[in-house]
Order: sequence, then C-alpha cells, then structure tokens
Amino acid sequence: MASEPSEPRRVTLWSRWWVRWSTCLVALALVAFGVFWLVFARDLPSVDKLKAYQPPLPTNVRAGDGAPIYSYARERRVQLAFAEYPPLLVRAFLAAEDKTFFEHHGVDFPGLAGAVIDYARKFGTGQRAKGGSTITQQVAKNLLIGNEYSPTRKVREALLAYKIEQTLTKQQIIELYLNQIFLGRNAYGVEAASHAYFDKELDELTLGQLAYLAILPKGPANYDPFRSTRRALDRRNYVLREMVRNGFVTQAQASAAAAEPIGAIARRTPKFERVGGYFVEEVRRRLIDRFGESADDGPNSVYAGGLWVRTSLDRKVQADAAEALRNGLLRFDSGRGWSGPLRHLDLEGDNWLAPLLNTNIQLDYSDWRAGIAIAREGDAWRLGFADGSTGTLPRSAAQMPQRGTGTPGFAAIRAGDILAVAPSGGAFALRSIPRVSGGMVVQEPASGRILAMQGGFDASVQSFNRATQANRQPGSTIKPIVYSAALEHGMTPASIIVDGPFCVYQGARLGQKCFRNFGNSRGAGPHTMRWGIEQSRNLMTVRAAAQTGMGNVVRLMKAMQIGDYAPYLAYALGAGETTVEKMVNAYGVLANQGRWHDPSLIDFVQDRGGQVIWPENWRACDGCNAPDWNGQAMPRPAPRGRQVLDAMSAYQMVHITEGVIQRGTATQLRDLNRPIFGKTGTNSGPTDVWFIGGTPQMVAGLYLGYDSPRSLGGYAQGGTVAVPIFKEWAQKAYAGLPALPFRAPPGIRMVRIDRASGRPVYGTWPTMDDPRPAVIWEAFKPQSEARRARRTAPTAAPSAAPTAAATRAAGSDSDFLQKQGGIY
Repeated sequence: MASEPSEPRRVTLWSRWWVRWSTCLVALALVAFGVFWLVFARDLPSVDKLKAYQPPLPTNVRAGDGAPIYSYARERRVQLAFAEYPPLLVRAFLAAEDKTFFEHHGVDFPGLAGAVIDYARKFGTGQRAKGGSTITQQVAKNLLIGNEYSPTRKVREALLAYKIEQTLTKQQIIELYLNQIFLGRNAYGVEAASHAYFDKELDELTLGQLAYLAILPKGPANYDPFRSTRRALDRRNYVLREMVRNGFVTQAQASAAAAEPIGAIARRTPKFERVGGYFVEEVRRRLIDRFGESADDGPNSVYAGGLWVRTSLDRKVQADAAEALRNGLLRFDSGRGWSGPLRHLDLEGDNWLAPLLNTNIQLDYSDWRAGIAIAREGDAWRLGFADGSTGTLPRSAAQMPQRGTGTPGFAAIRAGDILAVAPSGGAFALRSIPRVSGGMVVQEPASGRILAMQGGFDASVQSFNRATQANRQPGSTIKPIVYSAALEHGMTPASIIVDGPFCVYQGARLGQKCFRNFGNSRGAGPHTMRWGIEQSRNLMTVRAAAQTGMGNVVRLMKAMQIGDYAPYLAYALGAGETTVEKMVNAYGVLANQGRWHDPSLIDFVQDRGGQVIWPENWRACDGCNAPDWNGQAMPRPAPRGRQVLDAMSAYQMVHITEGVIQRGTATQLRDLNRPIFGKTGTNSGPTDVWFIGGTPQMVAGLYLGYDSPRSLGGYAQGGTVAVPIFKEWAQKAYAGLPALPFRAPPGIRMVRIDRASGRPVYGTWPTMDDPRPAVIWEAFKPQSEARRARRTAPTAAPSAAPTAAATRAAGSDSDFLQKQGGIY
C-alpha cells in the first residue's frame, strides 16, 4: 500500500534568524533609549528659558545730579549686547575656550572624547579631569544644569547644548556666555571684569589685557596677576599664540602684546562707592523693604533686578556734613586716649590681605587709612593695607595711652589688630576712632528730600545709623513743637507766661511732680512766649503745655510723626524718644509753612528696562527742563504733602526761633549773616546735645552722645557742642546760596512790639543792626495782636531809631519793611 504524501512544512517569518535578531536589536535599542532617557534626558530644563533669560544685575545708585555713587552687588555684572563686545575680545575667548565655536553644533566631539579618556584615566585618583566643554556646553552648565562633577552631568550638558544650538543663534549664545561667566574679584561678565582688573572700559583694553581676561574662566584664582604672575603670563601668551594660529591677529601684534606686563590694578572698592556710606545703606534698607533682596523675592529685587535708583543725595552737602560731624566728634573725644583697634583678626602665616579685604573697612576721613598689624619688628609694627602695600608704625608714633589703662598704644597692639593710622614722616602714626558718636541729617524743607545723612564716624567701622536708628530724647529741641500747638490754640508770640515754680499732682502712686529750669533756676517771673523759647525756659514750656492741653500737644507731635506719646507734661520737655531724621523733618514742616512731606532719600526707581516702577503713578514733568520758554504756561508739578499745622502758626514759630540765633542759645550762628531759625537741646545728664535749624533752602539737625547713654560732662550743652558742628557745616553748605528770608503766608500781620513786655509800640521803629533791640517786629495772626487805643508820639526815640520826620516819610509799616529789606 503506497504511503500518502506528507503535508508541506509551514515557514513563518519569525523562524527566520535575521528577523529574530533584528527584533531583538530593536528591542534592545528601545530599552537602551528608555534607560538613556531616564538617566540623562528626563527633566532636562527647557531651552526656551534662555530666550527670556535675564542675568542677575546689581542695583545702581545715583546722586541727585545723576553721578554714580554705589552699586548693590553680590555679582558685579554689566550686561552688554553682542555688538558691544570688541571683536578682539570675542576672538581671544574663542582661542582660549572653543576654537571651533562657529563650526560645531554644540558639542566638540574630539574634545569630548579626550575628556572621557582623561576622566577614565583619573578615575579614583581624586584628580579632576579636563573639561572638554564648548562655550555652548558652558552656557548650558552655568545657566540650566549646575556644576556637579559627574559623567551624567556631562552627557546632559551635551544634549542640552545641542538643543540650545537649535534655539539660539551663535551670537546670542556668546552674548549669554560673556555676560554670565565668573572671572574673579566678584566680577561676572567681561565688562565687570574689565573694571575689576584694569579700571577701564572694555574698548580701552589692550590686546594683552583682552587675552588675560580670556584665561580667567579656567580658574581666576589660578591666574591672580600678583600672586601667580608667571603662571598668568604663560597662559596669556598661550592664548596670544592660539590667536595667531587661528588667524585672529598677526604675529607682530601678538609679540607686542606678549611683551606687555599684565597691568592689573590691586583689588579695591570702586572710587565712586566711597560716597555717602550711611546714606546709601539706608537707601538699601528701604529698597529691600519695598522690592525684596534676592531673585526669589521678585524680578525687581535689589541684588538681582538691575534697578536704577535716583536718590536725593547732594554730594557736596553730604561731604560737608560728614566732615563737620566727624570733626565735632574728634574735638569732643580728644585727650581721652586711644580707643583701641577697629577689629581683630586671627592671621594664618603671612596671609593678611584677603582677611583684611573681607572686613570691608575703608576709612575715608582726611588721610586716615585702615591697616592691619602684621608683625612687630623691633620698635615698629609692620602694617598691611587693602591695596596690598605695607608700611611701618614706629613706637614713637603710637604713644597715645590706651583708654582706661594708661598703657601706650604701641604696647597694646597685637598681630591681627586693624588700626586707624595716618601718614607721618615716611611712616604712619596711630589714630583713634571716637567712642562718642552721633547723627546728622540735612533736608530740603520744600520737598522733604534728604540731601545728606551721616550716622556716625564711619559706616565701614560703625554700621549702626544713628540718624535713623538711634532713638534719643530730643531735649529742648521739642519746645518749638510744643509752642506751635500753643499758637494753634489761642496763644501768641507776645503771650505772657510765668517763669516760676510749676508742680502737678500725678495721682496717689506718683505723687507731686515739680519741674525746674536748666541749672535749677527758680524762674524769672512773667515773660513773653518769645523770651521763653529764646532762653529755653523749661518752666514756661510746661506751663504753656498745661494751658494748651497735653492732648493737643501730643496730637501735633503724632501728626508730625515725631512720636506717639502719652499726654504727660514730661514729653513737653523732650522726654519722648525719637530720631534725628524725624526731628529734622518736623522742623522742615515749620520752614515749609506747616506742610508735611514724607522724608525721602529716593526720587525714583527704574527697572532694568528704564521703566519707572516707583513712586507708583509717577509722571515726568514735561517741559520742566526746557532750555527756553516755549510760549506755553509754566509747567506746574502736582502739589505733594499735606497740611499738618496752620501756615501762620508755622511762620510765627520760625520767626520766634530766628530770635534763638540772634540773642538766645545759638548766638554763635549770628555771624553767618543770613536768616536762620533753630533750637538747641540738652537732655538730662546731659547724655545728648542737639541742634536743629536752617534756612528756607536747607534744614539740618544733629545730636551727639554715647551709644550706651551716659553723661557727656556737665559742661556739654547744645549751644557749646552741637552748634559749632552745625556752624562748620553751614559755612560751607550755604556758601554761594542767596540769603533768602522766610516768607510770611497771607494773613500774617507784622506788628512793632516791646520785646520785653510784648505790648504794641508806635512812633518808633525796630533797629536793624542790634540783635537785642527794645522794639522788634512780631508776627501775629489777624485779630490776635493787641489793639492800639490812640496814636501818640514817643517822648524820646532810641538813638538808633529814625527821626520823627523820617518816620513820617517812611509811611506804613509795610513800606518801611520793604525799604529796610526785611525784619532783621
């Protein structure tokens, strides 16, 4: 029986070996890609962020005239566009960092392979392999990934570099790089580095200096121009050779550049940042309160937002105020011995420069310098300074006894002490920073703009700002505010107040309180309000406050933002604490006819794009700076501020306190020969002495006292210690300014009165050249002056007064005032 034919064998695709192998390879590739994505590509940052990337920029601060005065920077950087970079600078960086930058697509594969081999060779040795990164990879690392040292980061960096090249142009990438790269000395970006190393603009640098900047990304500390000069020169010359090899410069140009020294300057603070230490620090505090400190606080932060700040600082007025206050502190402190070192540092070996620079102590008084005691060499100490130079302090120039011990300063000095010294005969002499301190503020009363602020002897040594942060008792400088409240409630400058014993019952717990005058004087009997202010009589002040009502007095103090006090009579004598800034602003209200302005240090703030972001709703005054009249109405900025005191009351108080200068407690200022109002102050102890006053153009105030309040000595008074400081400032600050009188507001009546009794006088005229005339002009509100019953001629005219014929010829009081040119 024949067998049946067998069924043909089925051949499937999977049975073919090449199909199975291909499928396995595809699966492995997919698995590998998945692993690769999970390890390297997952969570890669978006490259789109680079399109809108804004590097952290410092906040630049300018004075009222637009001059730069400070820069708040944790990363000093000046942002430039690609077109603003000198072409040779770009070529120098390409020669040093990435010769094929304009040819590759983000990764230099030969360089990357070399880096991988170097990493494998050095693995486990603790040594760091060479980078092999292109400029694009460095941008990816610096801006998006971070600086972790690992192969994973390197692969992620390469992937991201490829994506960056697809998104940005080469010019945009190099611009990001040159603006962002750290180059040492707290300089980020090449423009900031140009100033940090050479104090020049980029376009002023030589080829050799451009090449030096190009070597710094490899490690700024490795190529320090002073500590590693040879190494820096070798690397710089290598960059010059690479520039020749790549056709960027000629051999002759490179040879000439290689023959140059590096030419770097010593590390130092920019010159313009030595202006207004306390002022700019107060500006910084207020900006941080408003905009935040770092990038996490918003796009307009102080240390990253790139703000442009126009302040109210007047550089000349600031310099005059700083010098006057410092001189006054030194005068008061002289003869008390050496106050000791500014700070002490623990030195390691001969490394003294970096620790000294880190303290940021930089005295700017006269020719004083801050130097660190390095070592004692016989009868002299070797000193080091922030610019890297050294000097000597001989024993003979440091014999000032240390305060409280009597030990000569030379023997008390220890290595690591930072000292105040001044040049003396080829060496240096020891100086002493005063322990007594104080604060001073100068303000423009018409606007509230603060023109100057000095909060102590030196901001780099004593950062506490006594002008705004020290709460002190203002003493008698509060009296014009007390009497202003009295004028608001019915009194006049000619009101009679008894200068005599005054006691009040304060309840069963506190009992009877009796007030007294300075020096325990029992009183001089009835006198005018004017006399009481000019002579600073405490008993008259508390009596006037009691008659006015302390509730009314403290309400005015609160309205002027001096302080929020309880209605106790002691506050009428300056027992409440306040600051110099607040008191000066209150006196500015008096000079500004009762109109209040917030005391301001900042005129306006612009963001990095130039848009004004503060004050809110700020508007430019169109036409205010026009070179000539355009035929239109004068531009008038919108009025600011608010009325907190009647204009006539304010003027009356200014007019009264002009008498403090003429015949009161501040007669030292009389020879300034201009209308000045003001008031001295001396509180209990005395622990603080004050003076506040000024002219229609500027009002200034200051106090002097110890930070931990203690007696200044019984001889210290506002008129003998504070007034000379004000006078030294005023002689310089007012020089060249017109002697403007204070303008009386509408409604004020100028009446001739007897200065002693306050009664109206007729038939004679005040004398202009006598500071203590029997007859004066007094300012009254309508219907408040005493009325005359009849008109009679005086029996005898003062010798300096005009004759009767002259009086008749003079006409009205107004005519006479116009002819005489004013009241005094």
